[in-house]
Amino acid sequence: MLAGEYGAGVAKSLELLVALGEVFGAEKLVPVEGAHVSGVSYKNLGDAGLEWLEDQARLGARAKVRATLNPAGMDMTRWREMDVPEKFADGQTRIIRAFEALGIEPTCTCTPYLVGHVPRFGAQVAWAESSAICYSNSVLGARTNRESGPTTIASAITGLTPLYEYRLDENRLPGKLVEIDAKLKDPLDYSALGYVTGKLVGTTVPYFRGLGKPSLESLKTLGAALATSGGVALWHGEGVTPEAEKVKPHVGEVEKVTIEEKDLREAREKFTCEVADPVTCIGCPHCSLHEVGEVAGLCKGRELAKRLWVFTSRGVYAEAERKGYVGQIEGAGGKVFVDSCMVVAPLKEMGWKEVALNSFKSAQYSANMGLKTRMGTARELVKEALK
Repeated sequence: MLAGEYGAGVAKSLELLVALGEVFGAEKLVPVEGAHVSGVSYKNLGDAGLEWLEDQARLGARAKVRATLNPAGMDMTRWREMDVPEKFADGQTRIIRAFEALGIEPTCTCTPYLVGHVPRFGAQVAWAESSAICYSNSVLGARTNRESGPTTIASAITGLTPLYEYRLDENRLPGKLVEIDAKLKDPLDYSALGYVTGKLVGTTVPYFRGLGKPSLESLKTLGAALATSGGVALWHGEGVTPEAEKVKPHVGEVEKVTIEEKDLREAREKFTCEVADPVTCIGCPHCSLHEVGEVAGLCKGRELAKRLWVFTSRGVYAEAERKGYVGQIEGAGGKVFVDSCMVVAPLKEMGWKEVALNSFKSAQYSANMGLKTRMGTARELVKEALK
C-alpha cells in the first residue's frame, strides 16, 4: 500500500495511519471491521475541508470496510424548511457527494448502532463522533479510540488502524470509581450524570456503581454527556456494561467519587435560563424510535404554540413514519428532520437565539455558540411548547 501499488489515495491514507502509530508507540497495525466518519457538516469543514475530501475522491480511494457517516449540517432534502442559506447547502451537498465517491454510506447519523451498524463485542473498529465512540466502546464492548474524521476515512480505505490506547486490555481498566447517590428517573438524569462525571474525571475511564437499569436512550445520552464535558471514550457500569465484571477486581485500586442529587440539580440549573421564544430541539444524539413515539404521543391531536424540531436518522424516520409518529408531530405543527441536528447546523445564520433542550451535549454546544438555553425532559419541553 505504501509503495502505491493500490493507488495514491490508499498510500496517503496508510501514511497517515503509520505516522499516527509512530506518535503513539503502536506495536503494529491491525484490521478493522468497520468505520464511522465524523467531520461532515460544512459548518465544521468549510471550503478547505471540502476540497480535501474531493481530492481524496479524485485519487481513486474507496472504502474496503463498511463505513457510515455522521450528521450533516442540514436535512439533505428539506434544508429550505430549516432556513439554511443556499451557499451552505451547496457546500454541504458537495461534501456528501465526495463521501459517496469514497464509498462511505451517507447515513448522516450520530447513532449508527440504531440503523444496523452494530459492531460485535471485541471487534476493532475506527469510529469518530464522541457519543458513538462511548456507546461502541462501553455498551457494545467493541474497541475504538477517539478517532478524527481523517483517520476514520484512512481506516475505511485501508481496512487498518494502529494498535494503541483503548484497543489494548490494559488501557480499558477503570481509573475512577463513581458512586451514584441519586435517583436516576429518566434520560435527562443520566445526561446530567454524564455531564457531572465528565467534569470530574476528564479522560479517565469511570466505573459507575448504582446506575440502576438504564434504557438504551439513557445509555446513549449518558455517553454523549461524558464525552462532551470530559474526554471520556469508555466507561463501565456495574451490572450494565459487558466488560464491567471483568474489570471489577481493579475498582478497589482507584479513587472513589460520589455524585449526589444536588450535583445533578446544579448541572441542570447551569443551562436553564429565562427564555421567551425558544426552538425546542429533541434528538442529540439522534432520537430512537421510542423517543420519536413519545413526542408523537404528546403531540397527537394537539397544536404547538412554539417551534418543535425533532432530529433522527433516516432509518428511524422511515419506521416512525410507518407508525404514524411523524404525521402526529407534523400535524401539530412540529418538524421531524433527518441527516442533521442543532449541534452541527448553522444556527446563527438561521437566526436562532434561544433553544430548549433535553440533552447536556446539545446544551453545552449551544451555550458555546452564544445561545440561551432551557433544560428539561422531552415530556416537559414538549408540553411547554404546546398551546
